[in-house]
Amino acid sequence: PAGSVIFSGFRKLGLYSNHLSHVVRYHKKHREFYIVTAVGNCFHTYNVKKLGIVAVSNALPEDISCLAADRMLVYVAIGGKVSAFARNKEVVHMYTGHGADVHLLLPFGDHIISVDRDSTVIVWDVESEEEYLQITFDKVSFEVSAVMHPSTYLNKILFGSSQGGLQLWNVKSNKLLYTFTGWPSGVTVLQQTPAVDVVGVGLSSGQIIIHNIKFDESLMKFQQDWGPVTSLSFRTDGHPVMAAGSPIGHIGLWDLEEKKLVCQMRDAHNTAIAGLTFLHGEPLLITNGADNGIRVWIFDTAGGGGRLLRSRLGHSAPPTKVRHHGLNGHHILSAGQDGTLQSFSTVHERFNRSLGHGSINKKKSKKKSLRYDKLKLPAITTFASESARQSDWDSIVACHRGYLMTTTWNYQKGGMGAHKLEPKRFNKNRALSVHATAVDITSCGNFVVIGLSSGHIDVYNMQSGMHRGQYGEDEAHSGAVRGVSVDGLNQLTVSAGADKLVNIWKFKSRKLVLSIDLGTSPATTHLHRDSGMFAIALDDFTLNVLDMETKRIVRKFSGHRGQVNDMAFSPDGRWLITAAMDCTIRTWDLPSGCLVDCFLVDFAAVSLTMSPTGDFLASSHVDNLGIYLWSNNTLCSMVSLRPLPADYEPTGIMLPGTCSSQDEEGEGDADLNTEMIEYESPEQLDEQLVTLSLLADSRWKNLLHLDIIKKRNKPMEPPKVPKAAPFFMPTIPGLIPQFAPSEGSNQGEQSKIVNFGVLAQKSHFYQQLESAMLSNKYNDPVGLLKEMGPSGIDAELRGLAPDMGGDVSVLQGFLKMVASMLDSKRDFDLAQAYLALFLKLHLRLISQEPGLMEEASKVSEKLEETWTSMQTLFNQSLCLLSYTKSALL
Repeated sequence: PAGSVIFSGFRKLGLYSNHLSHVVRYHKKHREFYIVTAVGNCFHTYNVKKLGIVAVSNALPEDISCLAADRMLVYVAIGGKVSAFARNKEVVHMYTGHGADVHLLLPFGDHIISVDRDSTVIVWDVESEEEYLQITFDKVSFEVSAVMHPSTYLNKILFGSSQGGLQLWNVKSNKLLYTFTGWPSGVTVLQQTPAVDVVGVGLSSGQIIIHNIKFDESLMKFQQDWGPVTSLSFRTDGHPVMAAGSPIGHIGLWDLEEKKLVCQMRDAHNTAIAGLTFLHGEPLLITNGADNGIRVWIFDTAGGGGRLLRSRLGHSAPPTKVRHHGLNGHHILSAGQDGTLQSFSTVHERFNRSLGHGSINKKKSKKKSLRYDKLKLPAITTFASESARQSDWDSIVACHRGYLMTTTWNYQKGGMGAHKLEPKRFNKNRALSVHATAVDITSCGNFVVIGLSSGHIDVYNMQSGMHRGQYGEDEAHSGAVRGVSVDGLNQLTVSAGADKLVNIWKFKSRKLVLSIDLGTSPATTHLHRDSGMFAIALDDFTLNVLDMETKRIVRKFSGHRGQVNDMAFSPDGRWLITAAMDCTIRTWDLPSGCLVDCFLVDFAAVSLTMSPTGDFLASSHVDNLGIYLWSNNTLCSMVSLRPLPADYEPTGIMLPGTCSSQDEEGEGDADLNTEMIEYESPEQLDEQLVTLSLLADSRWKNLLHLDIIKKRNKPMEPPKVPKAAPFFMPTIPGLIPQFAPSEGSNQGEQSKIVNFGVLAQKSHFYQQLESAMLSNKYNDPVGLLKEMGPSGIDAELRGLAPDMGGDVSVLQGFLKMVASMLDSKRDFDLAQAYLALFLKLHLRLISQEPGLMEEASKVSEKLEETWTSMQTLFNQSLCLLSYTKSALL
């Protein structure tokens, strides 16, 4: 069996951009601009108007190394191959022939130009996928680092080199037209300016040259101090402004008329500016960077600077903890190694929000850039959230790496809260290196419980931020607190520490109720409040489940081969889902105590959370910026869960949004684990059990009252068909006109009685009953009766009488058939109904025939024997039930 039975990959959240430059496309029919960004091994398409995602391409086997687009197609390079995508979705063309990785692409009319790391340039015909031209440069003297097509230069391509020179080629005639001496530094960017013959050149030294390629002269030069120029763009809405990107996230805006720096947009991105583009004829600048963000800036203020209009931001470093927030399961809170706390929506990206970066002093941080802020807090290690009172006060509490102080956050306001919770016992002595390790908020949202590495557990009020007490006289544990949780009714608090103990406390009085020795130090804990199940992951990779009601360890699971990173319960508390460093995600069934699902992922999951509605499992993984959603298959289809053996070897599943290998074999093999194993109940569970038929009550209950039903349903008079009136009414000749009477009014009525004695013949049931009397196997006639309706059964039983064409021996055979049904104890209700109707129709004939009387007495004995045993069982059950209802328990 392969993969997972319960979960299947759905989609990934929070991935928007990487280190590759974006591409802007214009749709003439929609009259709208679109942005294409590369994300790993696929690319996303967004509309500029709302930055809503429009399309996600099919995934490629490897990560995309270069991206370009024209009016119809999107071109991507992976390794030495170039693929062309149509409709932003599927690959329609493949171009192979490069011996090295392709790092530059330029759409050129009906052709696409690709440049690899060996400075080999190939011009491809887009439709035929054939090589039109190949140019090979010497890497020592001219290593191609930039490529562009000068506007109005027919069939001309301008190449820039890392040595600083430029070359203009005619790709149709394969001729070098002109060589520009260039500059001492390497060319990083070539960009067409709004003026013909003028090109913007960005150098690795940070110098920007506006160069006229017609006369080979530099018109103006600028110098930025932030390192190499990563990208260039020019405004086309009437303002002579050029924007230049830098490796440290700053953007410089230069006035080309006054030849001076107009404005600096510092920290536009946390990392290098991968690409920036001014929209044609609009005051909008689009930027993207390796910090996993897309930003749209608008230039509508005095001073020439841009303000942020809209953005899509994800984590710039892998998330470490994810948790669902709220009861509808639409929002996922995520804390990342970049120090930010963000909320991602599973419904639409416009509901995403960033709660920002933690700061010791928020007011001071606003005055100067947070990038250089010494008051900036480190990354969040763990946090707890509760939506009960989030509209009244702070609803999130976070612990920071190495910090004793815990911070509160306000989800409604989308930022840090009012309080910083820190116990006074340490007198703010930072040399003690005590830090917060565990946190939990009560279900009412009024209190927060915080565990420290020193073994202390403190209680604070969420509204006032005041310290309300501590657990234990001095320390709750002799080692670091690894987990702390409060039950759903604020009655008990349970904590686990590095001293190998699990302590259960009274929440209000904070007195110790019970202490349980685990034998091994716990690594992490998780409480399911509705069921009271407290899961504990130990350092020896095993799992214990503590029942808060009985205060006992009720389940122990083993099977992980690495440290357990996180756990999650299903909403009904039936499943415990665990993720460990062995790259497996396992699902344990608590009632049966078995492992029911297990699958491998490429990167170990560091955090898990199950939505309150049970529809999605969200996971974050090592070295991955996104949050991955797995859909719960049991909600939309029948899934057969079977216990997996102890030596079960899981198979891998690609993360949502990634693809499997195209050469994968064994696709036709039946997946035993994903198919529903339908249980077919036998006709009779045991030969000693009385079994009823599965027929509807109307098929056998009304057999004795069939004549009453027919009489009741009989119409009062037959329906009369109106006679068609003639077109010309006949009249009798005379002085007074009279209508002639109809001809058929005096005709005598013809008799409709049919003599059945002439037509009498043996029915199919009659023949089956005769053959069953010889073989003594009555399954076939019983099956025929089951398929008939009440009227058909009544007619068949009447036809067994001698006056209706039947025979006494056949009547005797019917009694034997009923006896065989009673012997087998099958269809007990049908046997009673058929026998009752048979006796009603043929009782007088049975009393006159000795053979029938003898057979009827045998049937009566069997019937009385079966019913006596059933009546005894019924009486026992009724007696026990009446005692249970009346006894004072």
